[in-house]
Amino acid sequence: MGLVTPRPVDSTVPGKGRGVDDSARVRHVVGVLEGAFADLMAADPVAFRKRFRTMAGDPFAFYRGSAPLFYADVADSGGRWCDERWVDERTRRVWIQGDLHAENFGTSMDGQGVLVFDVTDFDEAYLGCWTWDLQRLAASVALLGWTKALPDADITRLVTVLAEAYLEQVERFVTHGDDHEWALRLDTATGAVRDVLLEAQLATRVALLDRATVVDDHERVFRHDPSVRVLEDAEREAVERAYGDYLQTVPEAKRLSSLTYRLKDVVGKSGLGIGSAGLPAYNLLVEGHTQALENDVVLTMKQGAVAAPSRVVDAPEARRYFSHHGHRTAVSQRALQAHADPWLGWCELDGVGFVVSEYSPYEVELDWAGLTETDEMAEVLAQLGRATAKVHCVSDVDLPETPLVEFQTEEAIREVLDGREEAFVAALAEFAGEYAQQVRRDHALFVDAFRAGDVAGLRPTAS
Repeated sequence: MGLVTPRPVDSTVPGKGRGVDDSARVRHVVGVLEGAFADLMAADPVAFRKRFRTMAGDPFAFYRGSAPLFYADVADSGGRWCDERWVDERTRRVWIQGDLHAENFGTSMDGQGVLVFDVTDFDEAYLGCWTWDLQRLAASVALLGWTKALPDADITRLVTVLAEAYLEQVERFVTHGDDHEWALRLDTATGAVRDVLLEAQLATRVALLDRATVVDDHERVFRHDPSVRVLEDAEREAVERAYGDYLQTVPEAKRLSSLTYRLKDVVGKSGLGIGSAGLPAYNLLVEGHTQALENDVVLTMKQGAVAAPSRVVDAPEARRYFSHHGHRTAVSQRALQAHADPWLGWCELDGVGFVVSEYSPYEVELDWAGLTETDEMAEVLAQLGRATAKVHCVSDVDLPETPLVEFQTEEAIREVLDGREEAFVAALAEFAGEYAQQVRRDHALFVDAFRAGDVAGLRPTAS
């Protein structure tokens, strides 16, 4: 595969230096967001007004919803936030999660039936510089620290703990080669991370089914409430055909018993989260591994979107390899997880790519609101650093052979650092503080622009 390099970005982008006129920066912020989301805003302006109002709530919410802005900034080869010291030909093109921040970690049941605490949400996953995930995560830590009124020295310590744990885990994978086996589980996690795993252990599939479905004439079907949309016959038939195509993308090694996969019911859903505004989605009720109704499974079928890193990465081989954004999302997740969801796959609906995965009852997010002390946060962040190293370095036996990444990521990272680990950690901490400050400023500019109706197509008072 050829070199994956950032696409050229205007090195005079406002906001890259101190004292830049706010009017220039706000034009840049609004312009990037409009350019990234124009099609989705046009398709569902109501959903995007809701998304942008959520982003207006606080700097962290703004950061979560503005990944394209982050990449427009860090991929600028002439800007102070793209540090070429830490990347080379190989480490520019590793699998990355693409939207890594402190709230994109949580529990799940892996493909082997083990509860794990790991990186979540692979909608933005793509190929890119290994440093980008760490930069985005570190800046989110600095934002969290600011919201908790932590002094700068404590924030620097937290980012340092995160980065050092990441590098220690990379070194472990180099020397032990167990990247596909290591995970944060009940027997390896500590503190608040272990508490979340214990909470997930109490969840049951029956409880999820009771919330989402009812039993009608001895058959389970979805509840009809304001959160779902009943489909007309033509749309339902199209979804059922797409589901049949999806089944062909489930790897043979992950196929379940012959009773599984019978489609029982379908409903429409709105976007599932701040990053999914405007994206059509469906819930599918599928028979489980027995005919007992308690074993039914709920799947989500969500339209794939353009990955934020792909907007600044020149990777022609990747663009040719992926059939559509649903395909890209599913393949990237398989690459980043050792034992991915056995239901994970993709399909097309009316020529548009969708990703399919299980709506799992075992997904629990870490509650950062309950973490107020620096030592508590440091214990969690050390584990987040190790989990991030895991997704970067894992070799997933479920992933079909692709020409996209043909080397061991852990070895490439160690080689590019070449004994400069301390300098990298210090540079990451400096970046986190500077970029978090920029995000707080951008958030204020965005709120003023949105309130003034300066975001094209989204007047905040529209009904």
